[in-house]
Amino acid sequence: MAVAVVTTEPLHMSPPKKPLPAGRPREWYVSHNRRLKAMRLAIALLDTGVYQPSSADNARIRVAADRLAIHPPSDTTCRMVRALIRYGR
Repeated sequence: MAVAVVTTEPLHMSPPKKPLPAGRPREWYVSHNRRLKAMRLAIALLDTGVYQPSSADNARIRVAADRLAIHPPSDTTCRMVRALIRYGR
């Protein structure tokens, strides 16, 4: 007999964080963190049914960031999110 289990934990758990390598230029860390944020936002938008970059405007991306409890993304990060959605197809 199958039993359904109701859980309040999120379905997607992020992997444990590891420290970033030391000795890189500051720009590397900034771009690395920007790419990670863009990936998290693109995945969240895809999970909510946003499959076209044209429907992922800056406002919608920032609402997704608010739902994920992360800082609002810059215009550059929003552009990266749309690029990830576009090239992930």
